[in-house]
Amino acid sequence: MNLELLESFGQNYPEEADGTLDCISMALTCTFNRWGTLLAVGCNDGRIVIWDFLTRGIAKIISAHIHPVCSLCWSRDGHKLVSASTDNIVSQWDVLSGDCDQRFRFPSPILKVQYHPRDQNKVLVCPMKSAPVMLTLSDSKHVVLPVDDDSDLNVVASFDRRGEYIYTGNAKGKILVLKTDSQDLVASFRVTTGTSNTTAIKSIEFARKGSCFLINTADRIIRVYDGREILTCGRDGEPEPMQKLQDLVNRTPWKKCCFSGDGEYIVAGSARQHALYIWEKSIGNLVKILHGTRGELLLDVAWHPVRPIIASISSGVVSIWAQNQVENWSAFAPDFKELDENVEYEERESEFDIEDEDKSEPEQTGADAAEDEEVDVTSVDPIAAFCSSDEELEDSKALLYLPIAPEVEDPEENPYGPPPDAVPTSLMDEGASSEKKRQSSADGSQPPKKKPKTTNIELQGVPNDEVHPLLGVKGDGKSKKKQAGRPKGSKGKEKDSPFKPKLYKGDRGLPLEGPTQGKVQAELSQPLSAGGAISELL
Repeated sequence: MNLELLESFGQNYPEEADGTLDCISMALTCTFNRWGTLLAVGCNDGRIVIWDFLTRGIAKIISAHIHPVCSLCWSRDGHKLVSASTDNIVSQWDVLSGDCDQRFRFPSPILKVQYHPRDQNKVLVCPMKSAPVMLTLSDSKHVVLPVDDDSDLNVVASFDRRGEYIYTGNAKGKILVLKTDSQDLVASFRVTTGTSNTTAIKSIEFARKGSCFLINTADRIIRVYDGREILTCGRDGEPEPMQKLQDLVNRTPWKKCCFSGDGEYIVAGSARQHALYIWEKSIGNLVKILHGTRGELLLDVAWHPVRPIIASISSGVVSIWAQNQVENWSAFAPDFKELDENVEYEERESEFDIEDEDKSEPEQTGADAAEDEEVDVTSVDPIAAFCSSDEELEDSKALLYLPIAPEVEDPEENPYGPPPDAVPTSLMDEGASSEKKRQSSADGSQPPKKKPKTTNIELQGVPNDEVHPLLGVKGDGKSKKKQAGRPKGSKGKEKDSPFKPKLYKGDRGLPLEGPTQGKVQAELSQPLSAGGAISELL
């Protein structure tokens, strides 16, 4: 694959739907790794499904949480994943082994988690009704970031492209730029509407290339700024946005916005329907609207880091949007002709001769000298699309792909060893003990893994009764909240919810169906379907 050839001369954004990725569970959030080779999808049953994006197959499933996964982020080298669930827990995972390295329990729901772009020892966490928190994984310590107004704690935050600064925004439209190492205030400004009225900041997103970032606000306008100008203006500056993007016809509110891999385009997902709006950043013109299934609500959007591909989530399914690939055979052979019927070919004189007798002697040019040059076929040049502007070499320890082991239904006792008769009697006792271990593993009780360290993060003045927005149910004016996940000791029936996790039987990933109370040990030979959330929890 030569990424330099992907720079097409035409448009560099997706035009049509290119299939779906069905995780069986309901997908809620997704994110690409730095190279776009793996796609991590967080599901409502707490699982993280990792897709190999080149083969469009599932490479790994991590049973991460009990409650729905609401935010995901890859580390820079791709070896680690940090996830947040709706039960206020943030976890770090080893992608290769699927083991949990660390856990952090917060007092309020988590809206977003993000690795430091250059230092995977630091994680930025945005809890509800609280100032953003920066975790240091090595010593499990945390730092609460300063905010502009202690009474307004609806704060969103994001690292800039290289992690030198942290940008925070509150519900009064105030943006603060903090130095990551010292948390000192470097610059600040306020996002205002046409008049002096302010508007709430919903999200801040940075481009992978360049210094631009966008701010999604409650007034349904996406503002694009240049980070260098923000730093130049300093505190209480008044920078002007490079672009203001909005849907003037329908006044669409935006659920999720992000840049393309090259930073030249911006995609925004509608909060009303499954529709993706794509703008060209330099001009600010709307170039494409991608419409999904009517009636579906959009949950998340992610743009591939190096290709014109977008992944969007609605109704629990990941939709892929890509360019229409047209086969152009004349590009390989300019004189290629497509024949409707067989044509008798007339051979030219001396066409298939070993040596052309009629060929004139070529003039001696620099071609002979070029043949003597040695061509280097061993060294590998770094791919520019995988390197940052301040890097010359690729990361040699990067995890681009996951090895997939074949699943064996009924493994033999010792398929590669000697026959049972050849085993000495002195080893019979060891064989019996190993057989017991094998039987215990077959029963589903795997050897105990090292329990991850759990750290409780205490935040002062943060309410403990907040419920994550994914779990909120609009009631009759009193904002009734419904707890999702697996409640302790709950045996009664509850109403179905699209964000309620499924129960799984064994390690087969098959959801139970029908009345499950008292029938957990049902036979696996019974037909099981993979649809719908379970309405009855144990």
